Amino acid sequence: MTQLIYDGSYQGWLTAVFEAYEYKFPEVSFAARGAAPLLFDKEHTVITDERKALRVLKGLYKHLSHEGVASIYKAFLSEIPGIENTMWAFAARAFSSKQNIESDLSNKVVWSVREAARRVRKESHRMKAFVRFRLAKDQLFHAIVAPECNVLPLIASHFAKRYADQRWLIYDERRKYGIYYDLKEVQAVQISFEHEHGSVADLLSEEEEIFQKLWRSYFDSTNIKARKNLKLQMQHMPKKYWRYLTEKMIG
Repeated sequence: MTQLIYDGSYQGWLTAVFEAYEYKFPEVSFAARGAAPLLFDKEHTVITDERKALRVLKGLYKHLSHEGVASIYKAFLSEIPGIENTMWAFAARAFSSKQNIESDLSNKVVWSVREAARRVRKESHRMKAFVRFRLAKDQLFHAIVAPECNVLPLIASHFAKRYADQRWLIYDERRKYGIYYDLKEVQAVQISFEHEHGSVADLLSEEEEIFQKLWRSYFDSTNIKARKNLKLQMQHMPKKYWRYLTEKMIG
């Protein structure tokens, strides 16, 4: 078996798919650069090539619906261990089939890609609802999140439209990168942002600290203890997101 080593990007994976066919490798597996190599496997290093990636993408659109192609990308963002190999099996099946395979949910590969994509969609919807911005002293609104899936690429346009008149940054502390909106466009940025050591608190403006206290006070006053339903609340607002919600912080 040949292990295709790519740079960890979606374009890199698409390039690897192209080269799997180009070099006619009989059996392949995929791994991002830096991952532990598989024993007894031959390694093939893939250099990301936009032309090759685009050709694979165009090929997928010929065999799948737009939603089907999008599901492969969303599955990639799930970061489920080994998902690249599941995506490869899905793509290879799509290329070899004369019919659209998306509705064949009895097939394990099709089902796995569908479920991975569903997981990412669910996470992105929750991020849109639960992101809370804070105001830094330089008037930059920022939020720190740690989603289970890499959903920043999916929520960027939502926040660009909703907060088009503000500079903002959403930082993924798990993946050590963020998306920054400069009033014109959204771009990915790499930042060293160790907020656990107090640097984020130092960045907050006095006005924002006052606002957070008022918001928490409002939340407490409207949260009638007699009607508290923790199970229902956690269904709609899972506890893993509480640390990012102003109304859930201890003031």
